[in-house]
Formats: sequence, structure tokens, C-alpha cells
Amino acid sequence: MDMHSADTAVSSSPLGEEETPWLSAKEQQFWRAHLEVAKLLDYQLGRELQPHNLASNDYEILVVLSESPDRRMRMTDLATATLQSKSRLSHQITRMESAGLVLRQDCPGDRRGLYAHLTELGWETMQKVAPDHVRSVRHHFIDRLSPEQIDAMYAALAPIAEHLRALRGRA
Repeated sequence: MDMHSADTAVSSSPLGEEETPWLSAKEQQFWRAHLEVAKLLDYQLGRELQPHNLASNDYEILVVLSESPDRRMRMTDLATATLQSKSRLSHQITRMESAGLVLRQDCPGDRRGLYAHLTELGWETMQKVAPDHVRSVRHHFIDRLSPEQIDAMYAALAPIAEHLRALRGRA
């Protein structure tokens, strides 16, 4: 059976033998455009962070820490906020610590807990890189849309983000 032209088909998914609600041609086109934009935008923004010796994940961590009280956050909360596993985040923080951007600190009252703390160099880096990054976001994304399109896209995406956050227990 041609999956692209089928309106319904029997699924052999572990969720049951219900009919599969295949995407229409228009839905498939929209879905693939969304995936392509997300990947291309992430790639381009990452390229534009390279001259600052930062990867996209580094910048995201700098942003999250810069917006946190005392510019620090528990490592477990930072992993959740950046959608990284604790192990992956630990490796990321080790690299950023070597660069002098963050520092791990013990959590008072929790011998096993650690904070990631933005260093003064990390804060200075954030202040230096943020204007370039915002210009890139504006050039490659925001300025490509009218104010009405931005409103419509936000209205469409916000409930999806809310749904996905709820699935992670972060509603």
C-alpha cells in the first residue's frame, strides 16, 4: 500500500490495531517544511556562533543561566530546561568549565546536588554574543514574517508547546 496516498491503513504499532491517520499531501508538505526550517535554522544559527567559539548548546546554556536567579541552576533543572540528558549535559558543562564560562558548585544541604554557575567570563561572553545572535534570529527568521504571520504562528505553536511540556511534566 502506498503510504503517501493512503487515507487510512491498519497500523501494526504497539499502541494497537487502530487505523493509521496518514497525513494528507498538504499536511505532509507542511510537516516536512517545518522539519526542514527547524534543521536549517538551527544549522545556520550554529554556524554564526562558531566565530565566538560557541556551539548552539553552549549558547543555550549561557542564556538559561544568565536568566536564572544568581546566574546559576541545579544541573538536573538545567538538563530539563535544555532538553539534554544528565550525562550529555555533564560533558557539555565540563567543556564549558574548561573554557571558563561556567563553574560547578556544590548545593548546600544536598551532597549529591550540583549547580552550574555562570562565571564572569561566561556573563561577558553572553553580553558580547547576544546582540549578534539576535541579529541572526531576526535576519533568518523574524524578518521573513509579517507581524500577522508571527501572531498566527505563535497562536498555532503555543498549544503544541504546552502539550509537549505537559507530556514532560513541565506544564
